[in-house]
Amino acid sequence: MLKNIATWLCLALIAALSLSSCGEYQKALKSTDANYKFEYAKRAFEQKRYVQAYTLLKDVITVFKGSEKAEESLYLLAMSHYENKEYPDAATYFKAYYQRYPKGKYAEPSRYYAGYSYFLDSPEAQLDQSETIKGIEELQGFLDYFPRSDKVSLAQNAIFEMQDKLTLKELQNAQLYYNLGTYLGNNYESCIITARNAIKEYPYSKYKEDLEMLVLKAKYQEAALSVDERKADRFRDVIDEYYSFINNYPESKNREEAENILKIARKHVKE
Repeated sequence: MLKNIATWLCLALIAALSLSSCGEYQKALKSTDANYKFEYAKRAFEQKRYVQAYTLLKDVITVFKGSEKAEESLYLLAMSHYENKEYPDAATYFKAYYQRYPKGKYAEPSRYYAGYSYFLDSPEAQLDQSETIKGIEELQGFLDYFPRSDKVSLAQNAIFEMQDKLTLKELQNAQLYYNLGTYLGNNYESCIITARNAIKEYPYSKYKEDLEMLVLKAKYQEAALSVDERKADRFRDVIDEYYSFINNYPESKNREEAENILKIARKHVKE
């Protein structure tokens, strides 16, 4: 019974504190004192009540315009959205901060978090990658401005991960062309162009091997479907592509398939 009473008292205390906090927030929200709102917003942020924090900060930013508090308010507004996982809004306010205060107290973290917000908001590879591209651009800008920051490695890793996502999207596009084959045209050539452009754009991607293997397979399909007078030349091209692939990836998981392509190609080429 004593345990139940203690539990009830604890819940009652939490409820009372919650009501008190809510009442004080409503008072701050209705107040015309910008400094009071600002101080309450800072406490709310520290207590992880981020919605309260950014709601109040939006009210005071214009009032503090031109003052030191305006700078801190804008940064805290961005951080409140960031901590609340509202990444598009966070990125917008972080960018607004470093554009308004390029040499400000919070310029370095603002440039970093602007890019990292886009990184965290980046969707799956098959979806539109506009946010991913923005993330790469913002984080590259951060590295350019702050090459000695303690967040350099985090920014670089995020860039690599986003580049891999863009490469994966191109790999999926190239694979789609390959799967379409000769439907409404020569999709194998489109596959080759898409894959090679991705390799050129992202030469260090973890998907590079898959892209190069897809080029080899697409070239083989083109050669196999060629008219007789062009088969020999096209299969020679396939053989060249095979050796390029094997030289790059001697332990490839696709080696057996590549070897089978080579065997067939050699049958069509006079030694």
